[in-house]
Amino acid sequence: MHVHFVGVAGTGMGALAGLFKAAGHEVSGSDVAFYPPMGPALERWGVRLLSGFDAKHLDPKPDLVVIGNVCRRDNPEARAAIDGGLPYASMAHALASHLLAGRAPLVVAGTHGKTTTSAMTAWLLFDAGRDPGFLIGGLPKNFDTSFRLPATPVEVEVKALRRLPIAKREGEHRRIPFVVEGDEYDTAFFDKTPKFWHYAPEVGIVTSIEHDHIDIYPDEASYLAAFQGFVERLPEGGLLVAAGDDARVVALSKSAKCNVAYYALDGDDTHGAPPHWLAAPAEVTANGQSFDVFAGGVLLGRAAIRSPGRHNVRNALAAMAAACQGFGVDVKKAMAALASFDGVARRQDLLFEARGVSVYDDFAHHPTAVRETLAGLRSKHPAGKLFAVFEPRSATACRKLHQDAYAAAFEDADRIVFSPVGRPEIADDERLDLGALVAALGARGRSATAATSVDAIVDLLCAEAKPGDTVALLSNGAFGGICDKLRTRFTS
Repeated sequence: MHVHFVGVAGTGMGALAGLFKAAGHEVSGSDVAFYPPMGPALERWGVRLLSGFDAKHLDPKPDLVVIGNVCRRDNPEARAAIDGGLPYASMAHALASHLLAGRAPLVVAGTHGKTTTSAMTAWLLFDAGRDPGFLIGGLPKNFDTSFRLPATPVEVEVKALRRLPIAKREGEHRRIPFVVEGDEYDTAFFDKTPKFWHYAPEVGIVTSIEHDHIDIYPDEASYLAAFQGFVERLPEGGLLVAAGDDARVVALSKSAKCNVAYYALDGDDTHGAPPHWLAAPAEVTANGQSFDVFAGGVLLGRAAIRSPGRHNVRNALAAMAAACQGFGVDVKKAMAALASFDGVARRQDLLFEARGVSVYDDFAHHPTAVRETLAGLRSKHPAGKLFAVFEPRSATACRKLHQDAYAAAFEDADRIVFSPVGRPEIADDERLDLGALVAALGARGRSATAATSVDAIVDLLCAEAKPGDTVALLSNGAFGGICDKLRTRFTS
């Protein structure tokens, strides 16, 4: 089958194109540009690339046209496919119909932690020999790509977990797992439903729920409705792994038809939900952190992960719950596999160390993600100054929705630097007020600056960062090439 992707150079679309190629299909794709890393990766995977959007790219006619949600309804290529009667689908529908069918989807949803939890879960399943497929919105460092095609679907036995009252029945079977990072963003211009509604999961994880994507969900009620729909789509015989520390997650999980396994850290308020999986954080060192794992009230042992921060302990616990309770992975094997999980690119990702300064790259842009990321880095680097360099870029981050929350999110940073707010089309009375934010941080005893450009930020960091300091670059985009610019200056 010839599959053509319109808007192929996006992270998710590019990975799906790679999956279709791995499945033996002829794959082509178009986009306005093919910048690294996705452009070279698509070429390496054997995807035929076409520049720009043009109806001629559909000649000869493909068997399926996958239209990315970056495309507007007037996109000439998408329009030609639809008006010309060609078979077409969104990314979510193409994945569900052609690659998830006959497999057991494990879908990771939530405002925060989706990528890391998805990558951890895939690694635990892979290490246990479950041969998982996966499609993840970041690059797991334990694998060469952000996607993997599993073997031909076969039944695999799931043994009962001893000592767990929530164990699976002896002799129960499940098919080959397929881990999907479940995005709540809308599917395409011709389908405004959330992407994660289309994956028919057998096992679902909900890590957290906080109002986000204000361009799609104008109020909290509409955002909650998306997750409500996800929970309601889990089948009666499935499993929901739910964050017990999140009141919204607990409330929505009560509508689930399936079994619910709550997870939490010792001392969390679980809002009346008894945690089936519990982690008690132990030692934190420069090499990672350890924690004791309990399930059904029974101590199972001590696990360790390399990634800093309590939020990563939560991610690890959710991954264990889904892999062990959902697919029968031995708990001891799962704990051992966590110790060899290398993390995900752009999640507390150490870019380089130069002049005694450690420079990290992270995708954090929501206030909660910023706070947890900085707290994790502070625990790993307790000495020296922590510089937080933040690009307000997403539709939500550029608005005043979280103006006050951002003032509290940088508490663990000693020095905060903001790039100019993106999305100039946002009205002044709706746009994040950096001047007010700098003043609010100053009132909290934090030194903050609103820089005029990326080059000005690089100059500031080169002048102020000293040996023993840590720099965290926080953005959900390319941040104007600041990573490469900073590396060049610090290493020259």
